[in-house]
Amino acid sequence: MTDGWQVDLAQGELPAATRDAVLSLINGATRHDGMRPLSEHATLHLRYGGDREVTHLMVWDAGTLVGYAHLDTTDKVAGPSAELVVEPDRRGQGIGAALTDAALRVTDLRPLRLWAHGDSPEAAHLAHARGFRRHRSLLQMRRSLYAPLPRPLLPPGVQVRGFVKDQDEAAWLALNSEAFAALPDQGGWTRTDLEARLREDWFDPAGLLVAFDAAGAMVGTHWTKVHGAANHHDHVHDPIGEVYVLGVAASARGTGLGRALTILGLEHLRERGLDAVMLYVDDSNVSAKQVYEGLGFTAWDADVLYLHDGQA
Repeated sequence: MTDGWQVDLAQGELPAATRDAVLSLINGATRHDGMRPLSEHATLHLRYGGDREVTHLMVWDAGTLVGYAHLDTTDKVAGPSAELVVEPDRRGQGIGAALTDAALRVTDLRPLRLWAHGDSPEAAHLAHARGFRRHRSLLQMRRSLYAPLPRPLLPPGVQVRGFVKDQDEAAWLALNSEAFAALPDQGGWTRTDLEARLREDWFDPAGLLVAFDAAGAMVGTHWTKVHGAANHHDHVHDPIGEVYVLGVAASARGTGLGRALTILGLEHLRERGLDAVMLYVDDSNVSAKQVYEGLGFTAWDADVLYLHDGQA
């Protein structure tokens, strides 16, 4: 018992009824808060089975799920990470604290990362009260698609087309791994991670741009995404586009390919009738922020990563 609440633990894939209860809790919190409390990565693993090394922490009250935390221990470099959600009507009762304490116990007081989606005072209070410190900020930036776009200037010899399923997966994953080598959460995607996203109802092959150099090597990608489409039930706002994944191979950096791919993706989203676009960028990535600011993006919100250093 912690703060009066019993936290139940489960490992790996959840039974269908439990999984549906978790997804219902997530969707209810999304409708209340206007943003999703768990990352896409965690939600996809819930929906499609998940990693065996994921631990699910749950608080039930009279048969109703009122709190959930997703504890991922698969990152052997950065260490375990947790995300949590509490039923909106049950917040302020110690459920979030109980889930956080349970996650610390499960990780045996090793360093633990705790994600908060949205830079809220309530999340900061919970984190600091449990001994976490602010470690990283993932900035959300937005731009109107009504504003003019510059012309995309591709490097000589580079061609861009849409993604072809059952053909481009291996090359795309290799490029993603290279482009995001310093960010394991993104660069560590497996074929399973990619295919889970290709099955989502928002996936549009024409919106996943891939660039090839004169030798036929994939050297860049811009995967766009649409949130809040009519068939995308997880969102509660008007449709908005996203610069979902933008990556460039080391051999093509400094050529202007990233900027050109960004513009091409924004053109695609505008052609779909969208009026705004968003993206996420690490707040410490000064050069990337400068590129996006040069294309008219401005800061909107932030996701915050808190770190508990653990004990020796």
